[in-house]
Amino acid sequence: MMQRRAFLKSSLLAAAPTLSIPALAKTAQAAPGERTLRLYNTHTGEKLNTVFWAEGEFIPDAMKDINKVLRDHRNNKVAQMDPELLLLLTQLNSKLDNNKELHIISGYRSPESNAKLHAASNGVAKRSLHMDAKAIDIRLPGKDLRMLHKAAMSLKGGGVGYYADSQFVHMDTGRVRYW
Repeated sequence: MMQRRAFLKSSLLAAAPTLSIPALAKTAQAAPGERTLRLYNTHTGEKLNTVFWAEGEFIPDAMKDINKVLRDHRNNKVAQMDPELLLLLTQLNSKLDNNKELHIISGYRSPESNAKLHAASNGVAKRSLHMDAKAIDIRLPGKDLRMLHKAAMSLKGGGVGYYADSQFVHMDTGRVRYW
């Protein structure tokens, strides 16, 4: 496996002058035992397809790319997303047999953004786990939102909320609870 990672790293460095990192990430393919995420940020249009876990550990460069895509799009503040949340997303993908992009409505949310959203809507928690980079709001085009909600709840990995009007499911790594 270390040879594979060294090869991939050297291949990326060799291709770096002609390709951007997001373009390189699009080609990421998971080998057995690796974890991959395909993300599409609905607010920024950014896409990421990356192997973020291999050989029993998280891959720092991939984690940085994920953190950037899941940043607060209102002010571009980046936080280190909870690795358990990312693993939960891969479990969800596996449960749904999904290899398509998860559409991200909200990942990390800065305290400033959260306060503004909370003041404008009673649907935003004052002490949201988004501010701790432990929550994500997603949808999966082509999948029924109720099915996505049911699959997320079945994982029992934290909180799961169903927002039919806004067309997303909230997942977090807090205590197990549903709404």
